[in-house]
This record gives sequence, structure tokens and C-alpha cells, in this order.
Amino acid sequence: MLLHGFPEFWYGWRRQIEPLAAAGFRVVVLDQRGYNLSGKPAGVAAYALTELVSDVIGVADQLGQEKIFLAGHDWGAAVAWSAALLHPRRIAKLVVLNVPHPSVMRKFLSTSPRQLLRSWYMFFFQLPWLPEVFFSAFNYGIGVRTLLRSSRPGTFSDESLVQYRSAWSQPGALTAMINWYRALFRARTKFPDKTVRVPTRILWGERDAFLLAEMAQESLRYCTKAELFTFANATHWLQHEEPARVSELLIDFFRS
Repeated sequence: MLLHGFPEFWYGWRRQIEPLAAAGFRVVVLDQRGYNLSGKPAGVAAYALTELVSDVIGVADQLGQEKIFLAGHDWGAAVAWSAALLHPRRIAKLVVLNVPHPSVMRKFLSTSPRQLLRSWYMFFFQLPWLPEVFFSAFNYGIGVRTLLRSSRPGTFSDESLVQYRSAWSQPGALTAMINWYRALFRARTKFPDKTVRVPTRILWGERDAFLLAEMAQESLRYCTKAELFTFANATHWLQHEEPARVSELLIDFFRS
């Protein structure tokens, strides 16, 4: 199961679907809650991490899968970390791209001015209605500009940006997407155990404009069995920029 982040949708994993399927895996790629064509429940509370994790487990239940291989990028990685902490018996192996362990994120937000500065938008998103107006202005120009400026040249084609604009313009999608951030500040998730006991592989583009690279190494301390692969020339949008290598690392890990 592959989980996308903000401001993407299932399409963010499109270049990993065929290689994984060709390797013999059944691939499930969700529009997560509130995104694109997925359901968009009203209210901020519906987007608490516990609810987002319950969607993952619910899909696994519907598919009759006691255990799943789980990979996530950005917010999808936050959900994946949380699923491994809350439901370790349901996750066979975990892969996270460019998001640290939840405890590491909290630590850096409270102690690192550099990370706090990079996370300014998380605080802006706490405001009512204004973030939606800002993001959607000029045909979602801010969203497009953010993708283009934070990625390597050519990462997001004109064709793909048409797909993103279509997803963002779905009725209720933008508020639902931003509600993930609002819920993060209003409903802190309590984990019974902060240690991830699921075999874990962390993939990290070191030129991430949003998250400090040292958080990747720090996250290893919260895992009983984990390994880190870094990409010196990749940004936050790792599976887009290094699709073949990311697919290879997913297949190798899930097969081993």
C-alpha cells in the first residue's frame, strides 16, 4: 500500500506502480481521506492521525490482508509511521520517504529554529479560509509554484500539473487537505510505545526544502531494525526524481 502526501494524490506514486506489480506485488494506491476523489468528511476532527491510520487498516481489512507492506511519502509517511506504532502487528514492513519519526518531528519543531522556519506554512494553515483562498488563487498558482520551486527542474511536467489542478479543484478537496494540518495541532496522537518494532527502510532526498536531513538519521534511534538510504541530489519529491531507484529499494526490501 502506497500513501501519498500533501498536496498530491494517488498519482504521486504512479511511477512505482508498474515496477511493483511486475515484481509480483498487489499494489494498492489510495487517494487518502479528503484528497481528489476520496471521501471528504466535514470538520477538522475527521482528519486526526488516528482517523487517517484507521483508513489504512480499514482498506487492509476490506482486502482480507492481515499484514501489509506499507510505504508513505510526506504526509503519507506520517500516516505510515503512525500505523506502524499503533498497529505493529498489521504492518509487515515499513518504508518512509522524507518524513521523520513523529517524536523526531516534535523535537525539531520545538528546538530547531531552522526547522521551525521551514515549517512556517504549517502554522499559516491553522487560519480559517485564508489558506484555501491563498492556495487556489490564480488557478492554484501557489500550489504549482511550490511544486516547481522545491523540486529539480523537469520533475513536474505541464501534463502532471494539469492532473494536480484537477485534483485540487474537486469540491471540498482543498479544505479537507489543509484540515490534515489543522487536526495535527488540535488532536495530538498518543502512542503507547514510541519505538517502531516493524522492519523499516528510510529513504531521504537531502535537498529537501521543507525538512532538515539530520532528522532522517535521528529517526533510526526510534526503530529496532531500520536502515537509511540518502540521495544527495534529490529533493523532497524523491519518488518523482529517482523513480527507478525508489522502486528498486521498495522491491528489494519487500522481497527480503
